[in-house]
Amino acid sequence: MIRSVSPADDAGAICEIYNHYVTDTVVTFETEPVDAKAMRKRIESITARFPYLVYEQDGKVLGYCYAATWRSRAAFDKTVETTVYLHKDWVGKGLGHQLYQELVRQLRNAGLHAAVASITLPNTQSVALHEKFGFRKVAHFTEVGNKFGKWLDVGFWELNF
Repeated sequence: MIRSVSPADDAGAICEIYNHYVTDTVVTFETEPVDAKAMRKRIESITARFPYLVYEQDGKVLGYCYAATWRSRAAFDKTVETTVYLHKDWVGKGLGHQLYQELVRQLRNAGLHAAVASITLPNTQSVALHEKFGFRKVAHFTEVGNKFGKWLDVGFWELNF
């Protein structure tokens, strides 16, 4: 089931999912785990304006996605940055597709103009997911992040509604 996030109820589960990517992968450039209180504040700041969705099965959050401010200047108000994270045991099982399908639908219905996704490279699964929805690669930055002692590239994908 896909539903809107409940900051109070879901922050802990979202931390569990996200912190795996923080501590064990280069998917996010964040380097320190996030606690539930900080995650709740992040969620609340996003849901004040944009959709934040969770995929729940049997009472357990297995993934989430959201749209957030891409840039703070007023001229960018109709452009968002999208993000999706799945529980490590549920990657590749179609949950990301279902979450993004609903997120893109809500963004279109909200009258937004464009979505941007930032992907640490290489990441064939995330690239495939975004391109399945019509995102196209528009930028590639070489060695702009360093995590676990390794320089990493970042690509940007864009979808216009």
